[in-house]
Amino acid sequence: MALSELDVSDEMDECIDNCFEATQACEWCADECLDEEMDMSRCIRLCRDVADVASMHARFMARNSEYSEDLAETCADACEECAEECRQHDHDHCQTCADVLEECARTCREMAA
Repeated sequence: MALSELDVSDEMDECIDNCFEATQACEWCADECLDEEMDMSRCIRLCRDVADVASMHARFMARNSEYSEDLAETCADACEECAEECRQHDHDHCQTCADVLEECARTCREMAA
């Protein structure tokens, strides 16, 4: 069964997709940061936080949780902070992650409104 068959709006479906994409990008970025020579601990920590909160938010939306709006705000905040951190690094994985996070933050803000 596709999400489109469930009681999920187009906006929610887009946000769910963006949250799962953010989860994947952050897990990849955090893993790649482990191999960098410079201290990437803040980037890694933020990416791991976003991966967890974005995944949780997607699951909450999919089950129409009453806490989804509150979590949308938290997810957007975390995505924005992590994207800001990633933008400070020239690594391709950080820049790609920041792009994904900015889009996720946008759709999460829409869900929180």
